[in-house]
Amino acid sequence: MTTLVPGLRLVERRLTRFLREPVSIRNALSVIVGGTLAIMVLAALLMRTVDHREYRSLGRALWWSVQTVTTVGYGDVTPRFASGRIVAAAVMLWGVAFLAILTAAITSTFVARAARERTNVGAFEAASAADRIDEQLVDLALRLDRMEDTLSRLAGG
Repeated sequence: MTTLVPGLRLVERRLTRFLREPVSIRNALSVIVGGTLAIMVLAALLMRTVDHREYRSLGRALWWSVQTVTTVGYGDVTPRFASGRIVAAAVMLWGVAFLAILTAAITSTFVARAARERTNVGAFEAASAADRIDEQLVDLALRLDRMEDTLSRLAGG
């Protein structure tokens, strides 16, 4: 349990920092990946404890945990007892949630980039329209100056 406590503290620190800082893809992914790694290690330790006949080494338990979280499930390592299956079900649900959140984060990045590009194009078009109006105002001012000069010559001349 002593090795687990620093891991939980790390997850707690990351979650606290995530909640304090503005949400970003990098912050979200660090929390998701950190949480998933913590779940994988915790699940491996639990499986080693509750189903020690099947998981004789921590390496075998970690291998099972990685397979389960990633939803690969080769089937070479499976829990024998109900307690192990409960742990397995929780890890499976975490794995599915992790993949869904990761997909959503990647999709969100693409959507945000497309929105920024649309905004930049709109700003460029608005700037171009403003530039055209400025050019027309300068042209009108020059024409007005010429007309005033012409009127001055006609009136004085």
